Amino acid sequence: MAKSSKGREGKPDIEGFKPASLDILNHVKINIERETPISTLKGILTTSTSDLSFSKEELRKAEELITKAFVEFHKKLRVLKSYCFLNQLAFSKIMKKYDKITSRNASKAYLEMVDNSPIGSSDEVTKLVERVEATFIKHFANGNHRKGMDILRPKAKRERHRVTYFLGFFSGCSIALVVAIVVIIHARNIMKNPGRALYMDNIFPLYSLFGFIVLHMLMYSANIYFWRRYRVNYTFIFGFKQGTALGYREVLLLSSALSVLTLGGVLSNLDMEMDERTKSFKALTELVPLGIVIVLLLIIFCPFNIIYRSSRFFFIQCAFHCICAPLYKVTLPDFFLADQLTSQVQAFRSLEFYVCYYVWGNFKTRSHKCPESKVFKDFYLVVAVIPYAFRLLQCFRRWVDEKDPSHVLNGLKYFSTIAAVVLRTANELQGGMIWKIMAAASSGIATIANTYWDIVIDWGLLRWNSKNPWLRDKLLVPSKSVYFIAMVLNVILRLAWMQTVMGIRDFPFMHRTALVAVVACLEIIRRGIWNFFRYVNLDLETCYASKCCFSHRWEVHVELIRLENEHLNNVGKYRAFKSVPLPFNYDDNYAGKHA
Repeated sequence: MAKSSKGREGKPDIEGFKPASLDILNHVKINIERETPISTLKGILTTSTSDLSFSKEELRKAEELITKAFVEFHKKLRVLKSYCFLNQLAFSKIMKKYDKITSRNASKAYLEMVDNSPIGSSDEVTKLVERVEATFIKHFANGNHRKGMDILRPKAKRERHRVTYFLGFFSGCSIALVVAIVVIIHARNIMKNPGRALYMDNIFPLYSLFGFIVLHMLMYSANIYFWRRYRVNYTFIFGFKQGTALGYREVLLLSSALSVLTLGGVLSNLDMEMDERTKSFKALTELVPLGIVIVLLLIIFCPFNIIYRSSRFFFIQCAFHCICAPLYKVTLPDFFLADQLTSQVQAFRSLEFYVCYYVWGNFKTRSHKCPESKVFKDFYLVVAVIPYAFRLLQCFRRWVDEKDPSHVLNGLKYFSTIAAVVLRTANELQGGMIWKIMAAASSGIATIANTYWDIVIDWGLLRWNSKNPWLRDKLLVPSKSVYFIAMVLNVILRLAWMQTVMGIRDFPFMHRTALVAVVACLEIIRRGIWNFFRYVNLDLETCYASKCCFSHRWEVHVELIRLENEHLNNVGKYRAFKSVPLPFNYDDNYAGKHA
C-alpha cells in the first residue's frame, strides 16, 4: 500500500515540489468567453484583442472557472485512488477464493507482487491530491482548511423523511379533493346545468394552466426516477451543483402541493348559478385562480432560503437566458428549458387569458370579450411563437459560437415550426379553405422535419446498418420493441395539430376548451417521453467516450425518451463532458520548451 506523505503535524509534504517559474506569466493570456450580453456586445463591437483590462465580474468568472477546475481535478484524483484500491481489493478476493478452491497458499506471493507494483507502492497520486488541497486552501479559501475541503469535497444530499411524509400527505389530499369534486358534480348534476358553458369558457381555462404545470412536473419527476434508478448521471449532464439537485420525491412534493391548491380552488369555484340578489358570483372565489398565480410567483422569486431556493434561482437564471437567448452563451440547461417551453404553448395562452379576463373582463359575472378583441388575437398568435423563437435564437447563437452547420439545420426546423404555428393559428381565427390548405401543408412539412430530427438526430435511431436493425448499436433497453413503440407514439402525438386544421372543436361529451386542454396534455406527455432517451444517450456517451465507467455498465431498462441519445452521443458538437474550460491560454511553443 502507498505510504503516507504527511508530516508530523498532518500537513502535506510538498517540499519536493518545485513551482513553475514566474516567467510563464509573460506567456499567459486571460481569455473570458462571451457568455453574457455585455461580453457578447463588447466582442462584437471591439476587434482588438490586446486589451488586458477586465472588470470585476470577468475576474470573478475567471476565479469561478479555476475553482471548478480544481474541484474536478481533485475529484478525478480521488476516483483514480479509488480505482487503484478497488483493483487491489478485487485481486486480493480473487486470490483468496483461488486458495480456498484449490487448497493452496499461492495468494501471498501474488499479493506481494501487486504490493510492489506501481499500483500498490506508488504514492504519486496521494501526493498530488495533497498538493492540490494545499494549493486550493491557500489561494482559494484564505487558508481556511474546513472551507476549502467543503468546496473540494461537497457532501452528498441527504434524503429526508419529512419529504416523503408531506408527499404522502399532499397526494392523499389531492385524491380526496378529486373524489369530492366528482361527487359534487354528480350530486348537483353540473354536467347538464345551463351554467356549465359559462364555467368552461371562463373558469376552466384559468385552472387548466395549473394542470399543465402539474402534468409537466409529474413527467419530469418520472424522468428523474428512472434516471436515478438506472444510474443515469443527470446531475452531471445538467450541471447541477452536488447536493442541490431535486430528486423525484421533491418534484412530486411540489407538484402534489400545487395540485392541492388547484383542486381546492376548483372546489370553491364550482358554483354554476349567480346570486339572485347581486346578479354576480362571489368576488372572493372568482379571484382564487389569480391568487394561486400570485402565490406561485411569490414563491419562485422569494429571496429567502426556503422551498429549494438554489433550484428556484437556477430555474430563474435559465429562464432569463432563454429570454435573452442570442446574448448569452447557450448551455444545456438553457436549451433544455426552452425545449420544455415549446410544449407549453397552451400555458402561455392561458396566461394571456388571465390578463384579458381579469383586466378587461368582468370576472364577477364571468363574462369577457377576449375572442372579439384584435389585440387579444394578435397576442394569441405571438405567445404561441415565443417558445419556438427562443430555440431559434439559441440555435443561431450556437452556430455563431461553434460554427457547426447542424445548428443552422436545427434552426430551420424551428423556423418551419413557427410558420406552421402561425398558419394554424390564422386558420383557427380567420377560417377559410385557403388558410386550411396552407396550415395543413406547413404543419405537414414541420411534422416531417421534427419527427425526423427527433428519431434520427436526437434519439440516434433508424440506423439501417446497425447491428440492431433500424435502431442503433448501443441500446439501453433490453426489449427492442420499446424503441419502436416510442417512435410510433412520437409520430402519433405529433399529429395532434390535425384537430385544429380539421376544425374539430368539441365532442358530444367534451367541451371545446376541454378538448384543447387534452391536446395540450398529449404534447406534454410526448415531451416527457422525448426527454428521456435523448439525455440518457448523452450520459452513455460520457461513459463510453471518457472510459471512466470502471465498475458501472450503465445497463438500463427505460421507457421514456430523450436523455438516452444524449447519453450515447455526448462527446463532440454540444455534448457534456467534464473538461472545465480554463479562463486563460498560453503559448504552446513556450509550453513545449519548458515541459
